[in-house]
Amino acid sequence: MLSERRLEVLRAIVQDYVGTEEPVGSKALTERHRLGVSPATVRNDMAVLEDEGYIAQPHTSAGRIPTDKGYRLFVDKLAGVKPLSTPERRAIQNFLDGAVDLDDVVGRTVRLLAQLTRQVAVVQYPSLTRSTVRHVELLSLAPARLMLVLITDTGRVEQRLVDCQAPFGEGSLADLRARLNSRVVGRRFTDVPPLVKDLPESFENEDRVTVRAVLDTLLETLVEEAEERLMIGGTANLTRFGHDFPLTIRPVLEALEEQVVLLKLLGEASESGMAVKIGHENAYEGLNSTSVVSVGYGSGGEAVAKLGVVGPTRMDYPGTMGAVRAVARYVGQILAES
Repeated sequence: MLSERRLEVLRAIVQDYVGTEEPVGSKALTERHRLGVSPATVRNDMAVLEDEGYIAQPHTSAGRIPTDKGYRLFVDKLAGVKPLSTPERRAIQNFLDGAVDLDDVVGRTVRLLAQLTRQVAVVQYPSLTRSTVRHVELLSLAPARLMLVLITDTGRVEQRLVDCQAPFGEGSLADLRARLNSRVVGRRFTDVPPLVKDLPESFENEDRVTVRAVLDTLLETLVEEAEERLMIGGTANLTRFGHDFPLTIRPVLEALEEQVVLLKLLGEASESGMAVKIGHENAYEGLNSTSVVSVGYGSGGEAVAKLGVVGPTRMDYPGTMGAVRAVARYVGQILAES
């Protein structure tokens, strides 16, 4: 276990390196921070921190920089989440309140996160598997063609066409709409199939084929949309950090193009707590020089998806964590009120 003084030295090194982009020496630490000890003592503490793998010397006669292990300890023990100022919170609320639908909410959230953190922002769409049915609408487009509209509690809207083998009257359509909604509204999508399984049997023989076609389309929609969707923004922000990537920024950009990689980085949406993955903690090799800060968002205290940012390991962790948490909270409120 490191002593409190050495933890303070590590905290100072991380803060200075993040702020100045320059390796940190003992003289600079004693001048900029009230550590209460001599430069010689600080040098000794830095030697211990280096031996323990928390800091490293990038080249001879240079100061020290934090390692992944050093950042990890900083995040776990030393970094509080920086609260946003009142103007910042008001700006977030005003920016997100203008959204007109779910796509707009996600798009605005991506832009806002990228602007606040100056990192790459990633926002996962709410998953249907973790959503509930708000309403199922059935519209007649032609005597033998219907449109099924599925609306979720998170504001997601899915539309599908249903071709019928025979004309389906308005009376039958209204009946099916009412019976379908009575069974599925307020229920999780994963619970829908058994709830509607016997619905065709409650209709007249001539209508059962059409009812089955509608139900098949509804259930196919759930399967098709099981694949998670993401929106990403602020990739250009990485160009400001070229020197933070040891060889080239290309592996990072390639990784950001892989949706599966990003979903794994964000983690399971059911985990609503803040997660910070640093450097080599990211399983994908192309992102070993980055850190990922993510958190779940949703209404009613339950996460339906995740959002977060990707940036170099040399990032302002307290500020980034505060921004990510604040934006997630506002997005959850919007979903709850939509």
